[in-house]
Amino acid sequence: MMIYKILNKISTTIQDIQHSIYVKVCINNGLKLGKNAVVRNNVSFGSEPFLVEIGDETRIASGVTFVTHSGATINIRKLEGYENVRNFGRIKVGKNCAIGSNSVILQDVEIGDNCVLGANSVLSESMPEHTVYAGNPAKYVCEIEDYADFLKKTTVDYPIELEKDRKKLNQWLIQNLPEKFKTAR
Repeated sequence: MMIYKILNKISTTIQDIQHSIYVKVCINNGLKLGKNAVVRNNVSFGSEPFLVEIGDETRIASGVTFVTHSGATINIRKLEGYENVRNFGRIKVGKNCAIGSNSVILQDVEIGDNCVLGANSVLSESMPEHTVYAGNPAKYVCEIEDYADFLKKTTVDYPIELEKDRKKLNQWLIQNLPEKFKTAR
């Protein structure tokens, strides 16, 4: 088991280094990344990172893709009368947003401040500030305060000091988190 832990640590470290280099290259190519923004591994800013702006305190989960152009235009240009079709657009994400894992954000989209985009969503329209969107295509779910109220009701009450030691927090969760599941619809 120890050898697997060592190999996993080496693999994770290599991925983290590659990701760090990728984000720095994107910033050098014009990506605007706000203060204290968090970008997890396997995020793609596409071939035009200079068209993407991320606000302060925003968190982008792993696997998110920013699409700043339509790749289909190369095929469309082969059709008579469409030889000059080109398609590019900007993407702007506001402050204090959370973008869920494996989401896709398409060009010409702006996400306002204090928004949540659910995991695996495809966002093709802009999101007003203080909203939650999810789905494919992503649609309005609720206001951010409604989502915060839901999270408050479902908060797991554990000793906050455990957050300083993830191993202890994990152990507490294993021992104390009840096995309750959402009912089927």
